[in-house]
Amino acid sequence: MSKNLVIVESPAKAKTIEGYLGKDFKVVSSYGHVRDLPKGDKAIDIANGFRPTYEVTADKKEVIKNLRKLAKEAETIYLASDDDREGEAISWHLKEALKLKDDFTKRIVFREITKSAIQKALENPRNIDEDLVYAQQARRILDRLVGYELSPVLWKKIKRGLSAGRVQSVAVRLVVEREREVEQFNVQSFFKISAIFDIDGKELKAELPKRFDTEAEAQAFLESCKGADFTIESLDKKPGKRSPAAPFTTSTLQQEASRKLSFSVAQTMTVAQRLYEAGKISYMRTDSVNLSDEAMNGAKNEISAAYGSEYSHPRKFKTKSQSAQEAHEAIRPTDFSAHTAGKDYNEKRLYELIWKRTIASQMADAELEKTTVSIGISTSNERLVATGEVIVFEGFLKVYIESTDDEDNGDEAKGMLPPLSIGQSLNLDNIKARQGFTRPPARYTEASLVKKLEEMGIGRPSTYAPTISTIQKREYVIKENREGNDRQYTELILKNDNIESHSLTEVTGAEKSKLFPTNIAMVVNDFLVDHFPNVIDYSFTANVEEEFDQIAQGSQHWDVMIQNFYGKFHQTVEETEQIDRREVGASRELGTDPETGKPVIARLGKFGPLVQIGE
Repeated sequence: MSKNLVIVESPAKAKTIEGYLGKDFKVVSSYGHVRDLPKGDKAIDIANGFRPTYEVTADKKEVIKNLRKLAKEAETIYLASDDDREGEAISWHLKEALKLKDDFTKRIVFREITKSAIQKALENPRNIDEDLVYAQQARRILDRLVGYELSPVLWKKIKRGLSAGRVQSVAVRLVVEREREVEQFNVQSFFKISAIFDIDGKELKAELPKRFDTEAEAQAFLESCKGADFTIESLDKKPGKRSPAAPFTTSTLQQEASRKLSFSVAQTMTVAQRLYEAGKISYMRTDSVNLSDEAMNGAKNEISAAYGSEYSHPRKFKTKSQSAQEAHEAIRPTDFSAHTAGKDYNEKRLYELIWKRTIASQMADAELEKTTVSIGISTSNERLVATGEVIVFEGFLKVYIESTDDEDNGDEAKGMLPPLSIGQSLNLDNIKARQGFTRPPARYTEASLVKKLEEMGIGRPSTYAPTISTIQKREYVIKENREGNDRQYTELILKNDNIESHSLTEVTGAEKSKLFPTNIAMVVNDFLVDHFPNVIDYSFTANVEEEFDQIAQGSQHWDVMIQNFYGKFHQTVEETEQIDRREVGASRELGTDPETGKPVIARLGKFGPLVQIGE
């Protein structure tokens, strides 16, 4: 019989920890949450300060039975669930469900599963932090109240089976509003000028800094360049530098894994959890970019050994998020000397991404030399500009380059320019005027939606992935690829003082893994915006998150916070009973019927969606 019982959430985590502890410790798993609010309207006693009633979930009754038996045999019980609000709540629920006495129960926390971290946690036990539990409880109760009161309203007024949620409905609103921005976007045409010069067999590409609105203006510019001499008027060389990005938080890991590895947000969290539970990375739910002194030293030693001391540049990053806990750390490897880790291909790829990003964050800036060349045109007051960039010292770029979500980065990477001098005459090969088109705002990917939610203060590291999954599971949002359409564009080319015009075709509007709202999402969103503006107001939702933070810090009472929200919300729910179902804007014009000229309308009928011609 082991004197000490350690309870964690997952079997994988239990297995790793048990490997670090001796025969006096038994490590077991609760398999996640063991208690929850039961279904139905009896779970929360609204009249008595929103007092919740919890029940052991059906699938955990056997788990609790076994844990009770083990707890009776142990001298000391360590509750070692994750170091966040959700983990604190799991520990509290275990204590309550197992009826554990304070004298024999200790709470231990750690941000990485390594032998030293576990030993340190055992040496520094504490009591359960009730403020963290209250913050989690407030979120759970508020979300239950909103869901249970709003969803029936949608059933009565729009369609049975619909659901609403405090954060999910705000996320859907973002996707709906972006879709409407795209639909209403007025595409405008412009002409962009580029020139190619031949310098002793090497190519120099230059561009006109301004754009022309019409083909006639572009044509006139090319006409003005016939017979012109092109001369270098100025050469401006400036030193430049690029600094590395901070180590990963939950949201930046989700974004970069989406861009570089094509992972979904949920997949990123599943793979990261496996790496964490195997002791390979620190805790994967965090909004801190902080690294411990121990981690910084580990990175410094690895950089110096692998690349040389000149590549090392220890740096502390400041977390922008006000809610972030600086005592927590960014997501990082637990052992920097391990360049690879993980059992399968995806674990290895994600670990490599985390290793590179963390190592790069502690490396020297990249040193660059940027050259800007101004080229005069003898027949025009306009100037062409060529730019080049040379890496003088790689610094962190030796290891890692951050990706971006920018879809309009049509500029090729700026490379080295051929040898040039002021006053040098240039031999023109051609000048091209290519028609381009303005682009609407980009539709969200899973990762860019997470980025937007974080920027707006909506949700926290533990809620991003579940929110993105929920809005797809409930068929408010679909993620898919869409083929583009052919579009004609014009290209004018001046070569040997002769201008030729070409009509060419390009594909536009192709989308890959983008989020699209369904028709029902648009109807539900409009209904909620009209009748529950507070519930899905962006700043209100962000303020609620801040209030959860205040509860966690002990500066706000959870029941008072919920009362302040619930009174007005419940009154609005009751007022919607008076809304006539036929008044709900449940129709959408799809286009025009080519035979009759009448509008084609999609709307929600009594039995679901239908399409009709004419009003």
